[in-house]
Amino acid sequence: MTHTTNNPKIHQGRNVKRFREMLGIKQDALAYELGDDWNQQKISLLEQKETIEANLLRQISDALKIPVEAIENFDEEQAVNIISNTFNTHDQSSGVSIHPITNVNPIEKWLEALDEIKRLNAELLKVKDEQIKLLQHLVENK
Repeated sequence: MTHTTNNPKIHQGRNVKRFREMLGIKQDALAYELGDDWNQQKISLLEQKETIEANLLRQISDALKIPVEAIENFDEEQAVNIISNTFNTHDQSSGVSIHPITNVNPIEKWLEALDEIKRLNAELLKVKDEQIKLLQHLVENK
């Protein structure tokens, strides 16, 4: 029995690949989750199929821990259209500019802070060395 969708543009195999990649799961790992009959090559072939049987789709969704409906209904083109049509950088009703939210990587910020600490420590050491030289000069001239 083959499962069909209302939208013929939706490519279930491509959706499996998209979700698998977003989750950082390799084809080998998905094959392992699906059982002994599966291998990387079979997953590759599966991801090329436009329509996937309902029971297999259920097994894949269980392995990826996502709803079957996500694989059945995700349409990238439609998602891009929705985002491009709804995202507006200027709220016309209030005249206020809306800036997109950017994600900040805390590790990068932490590394930047460490670099700044190193720079400041180097400056402190330089000032300390200058003060020591000045004090030595004053002691020698006494």
